[in-house]
Amino acid sequence: MSGGDIAVLGAGMHPWGKWGRSFVRYGVAAARDALADAGLEWRQVRSVVGADTVRCGYPGYVAGATFAQALGWQGARVASVYAACASGAQAIATARAQILAGLADVVLVVGADAAPKGFFAPAGGERPDDPDWLRFRVLGATNPAYFGLYARRRMACYGDTPDDYARVKVKNAAVGALNPNARYRRAVSAAEVAASAVVADPLRLLDICATSDGGAALVLSGMDFARRHGVADPVRIRAVSTVTPVYPKTVLDLPDIATDPAVVTSPAVVADAGISTAIAADPATAAGTTPAVGSFRASIARAAYEEAGISPEDLSLAEVYDLSTALELQWYEDIGLCEEGEGASLVREGATALGGRVPVNPSGGLASFGEAVPAQAIAQVCELTWQLRGAAGPRQVAGARVGITANQGLFGHGSAVVALR
Repeated sequence: MSGGDIAVLGAGMHPWGKWGRSFVRYGVAAARDALADAGLEWRQVRSVVGADTVRCGYPGYVAGATFAQALGWQGARVASVYAACASGAQAIATARAQILAGLADVVLVVGADAAPKGFFAPAGGERPDDPDWLRFRVLGATNPAYFGLYARRRMACYGDTPDDYARVKVKNAAVGALNPNARYRRAVSAAEVAASAVVADPLRLLDICATSDGGAALVLSGMDFARRHGVADPVRIRAVSTVTPVYPKTVLDLPDIATDPAVVTSPAVVADAGISTAIAADPATAAGTTPAVGSFRASIARAAYEEAGISPEDLSLAEVYDLSTALELQWYEDIGLCEEGEGASLVREGATALGGRVPVNPSGGLASFGEAVPAQAIAQVCELTWQLRGAAGPRQVAGARVGITANQGLFGHGSAVVALR
């Protein structure tokens, strides 16, 4: 059941890249762009929700207050949230709750990051009860290694090929070349993908997203405020899904390093064996539990559809979390564009390209932007906003009316937003 629409009055970004500056600068630039887009002054904002970055010291841990201070203290409410790659969706959910509860008419949501060179590593220190720390120390599984394992799984289960993965990159690079906010603005060929260096077999350098600096922001309001502000037909957010998995979770997703058995080991046995409960089966789950229907990622989108009262057939476009080319194919299935194992068929047919049945990642995706972790779920909604307004320029999806975003944060954080006009 829908909890009520909120309006997207403004959307703004700082372009993605490797700029070597503070994340605060990127977030403030995006916020000012979003405020200008909304036609509002900073003093009219009654709440700021910041998506946190854990790499940028204490200011990153309290991003909401950091951005509010940088814009100029004016008494607004403040909140800061962290959910890894789902941080932006959690920030949007927090803003939406405040608006629908009547706590604020206008909320600014901001996420920005200054990412390290190379792949992301766990936070420092010795933490044997931290599954993210363990997957590096026990498995040596960096993010690219995980992406490669997942790509191999799809090849074994569904017959995907490296050529299919290359098609995803070619598709996303073609529209990324048209996006002024993208880091990589050059079309590539399948031959160039195949010639790039192997990083985690079967994935090559051009199959895997980079780490980037960047920022994104949204100005959200209640529908009454939007009308009073003279916006009669705004883009509306109708659903935000932040669901968690259901035990037993039988498809492995790092940082977890073991799947959940249907017959659960007792807490006493777990303790005697010295096994961290973070990587053991759920001790509260009864023996013989029936496996959940579908995957965790599929449940994220399903909850958003149910809340919004729509189905995959209603979609005009989607922005999904293409950490790798193989993972984008998985999202086609998880958001219901096709049956399990049929994602490669969609990209072969051109169904998810600009001009296809349901364009996916018309922004260019992470393939063109790279990861600026707390900003990326917000950036996805920025793209939906521009597309639904008909303001996306040469990458415009014709007749766009309904869109969904989808990504997944570590530790079971769901992230999906449905927007429509």
